[in-house]
Amino acid sequence: MWDFSLSKSFGLMFKTAPFVGLRLVVYFGIALAFVFITGVGAGVGWGIGAMGEADFQATSTAYGGVFGLIAASAILYFIREYILYMVKAGHIAVLVELIDGRKLPAGRAQYHHATAIVKQRFVAANVLFGVDQLIKGVIRAITGIMEGIVSLIPIPALKNLVGIFKVFLQVSVGFLDEIILAHAIRTKSENPWASAQEALVLYAQNGKHMLKNAAWLAVMMYGLTFIIFLLMLAPAAGIAYLIPGAWSAGGFVVAVIFAIAAHKALIEPLAVACMMQVYFKAIEGQTPDATWDARLTKLTKKFKKLKDKAVGWINPDPVPEPATGPKEG
Repeated sequence: MWDFSLSKSFGLMFKTAPFVGLRLVVYFGIALAFVFITGVGAGVGWGIGAMGEADFQATSTAYGGVFGLIAASAILYFIREYILYMVKAGHIAVLVELIDGRKLPAGRAQYHHATAIVKQRFVAANVLFGVDQLIKGVIRAITGIMEGIVSLIPIPALKNLVGIFKVFLQVSVGFLDEIILAHAIRTKSENPWASAQEALVLYAQNGKHMLKNAAWLAVMMYGLTFIIFLLMLAPAAGIAYLIPGAWSAGGFVVAVIFAIAAHKALIEPLAVACMMQVYFKAIEGQTPDATWDARLTKLTKKFKKLKDKAVGWINPDPVPEPATGPKEG
């Protein structure tokens, strides 16, 4: 079956409760901002629609809500760098510490400990963000090629399974950027670009093994997210009722927004903890295979750019190594 321990992953979530709480505050704060801005947009549309017939008002309310969603997405685009640096990378740092058997400070001290680790590896938020964007570029290229190959196979039954394959593939590579950040933190690499190159090659070497575990994890994740969505429908409908003009699609949209927030805050870190277990165990004792390195270089220019960044990297401002806790007995 799968090669990760759900009980261990839940234990990791419990031990990093300060970061889980921070994720809940951040992502549900974003969800509420989405709902508020969407409501404002729908309200403006409803007000404009009051100058016309009922059908026109309903249409303008819907368009206003959609515009609000787009505006909220644009705002999130500009703060994603902070979320990546302060929330996701910090949580990954303390998860790595626990997986390696080290003790963590309690409470809010975890934030300072994690920040020190992230700064040691990536120096500044823009470096981490740059690495993350290049990794995502490599992932998109690989995913697109694999989906294209499967789609071209002339087997009707297989074509019906392409959608399911895409879901599994997205889960397998969807957390690859987090796994690579974890690899850089765990190996204490001073060159984040070289660490990302190494981690990608090691991941490719163990691709079949990672995909098998991703398949199981995809079923669990999407099942949990769907349950959360159903639970959110009732309160979401109540919130949507408060939107001017009682926007008809509002309940569904709000439920989706809250379900995504819960997914990001709770399910995603649990899945990352599972995949980290699988990845660290799979690559134990392995070294990057030059053949796979060459394949990835040929496959996408993004990987070649990553390699060039690794060669040209000079740490502009080395940060002292943070103190680490003792190994758990």
